[in-house]
Amino acid sequence: AEQAKGYLNDCEIVAIGVSEKPRNIDGSYMPCFLAGVAVAENLACALDVPLYRFSHQCGHIMAAVFSSGRYDILNAPFAAYHVSGGTTELLRVVCDGDGFSTELFGGTADLNAGQIIDRVGVHMGLPFPAGKHIEELALKCVVKPQRRKPAVKGMSVSLSGLENLAIKLYEESGDASQVAAFVLDYVGRAIELTCDTFAQELGKMPFVFAGGVMCNSIIKARLKERFDGIFAEPSMSADNAVGVAALTLRAWRKKQ
Repeated sequence: AEQAKGYLNDCEIVAIGVSEKPRNIDGSYMPCFLAGVAVAENLACALDVPLYRFSHQCGHIMAAVFSSGRYDILNAPFAAYHVSGGTTELLRVVCDGDGFSTELFGGTADLNAGQIIDRVGVHMGLPFPAGKHIEELALKCVVKPQRRKPAVKGMSVSLSGLENLAIKLYEESGDASQVAAFVLDYVGRAIELTCDTFAQELGKMPFVFAGGVMCNSIIKARLKERFDGIFAEPSMSADNAVGVAALTLRAWRKKQ
């Protein structure tokens, strides 16, 4: 709050935006969102300004759009892959009302990509969350990493087996950098294969890659080249608050 004062002293607050639920589906709910909603409702009432509500996931998607400056994609349907510790979902997104309408087409059938990366990292003694440490190790790998065909069926991928494969490789080799490179290669190829199927079945459209895992430089390089992907800056990959603010500004401007 103290830090925010420096930004708000010379500003007029014209609207409040808040994440009210994890995803754009009926029944999406987590108690932690209630605290933010309560604060937002009180602020909007006290300041007599409109309140705009969005999902956490839409905030991540918009953070990538805002960070990349690719507002042009909002004029037509686009694809979004939200990949983090809690979500691995492949979506078709359409601008609808104040925010986005999303339709789930694929993603994980079991564990999330970020979960696997963290679990393998912790098994190897890395701090939690392990994403940046896994990336650092993978970039130091001097041997060609082992490759396994991801368990992909259509637009769905099963990632639970990756954890066992990675742990086995670590126990056999003792080479943490090789294991890290193996895990990121597997996750990157799994995302790539499901995106291929999405494009084949729904047609070519822009791909937005959002969420904490998508700040990984190795996975990002693979997907950016393959799909001309749209990504948030690393500092905004895991920060959906920026996206919620951008959605709020866009919604407010539409009413003016």
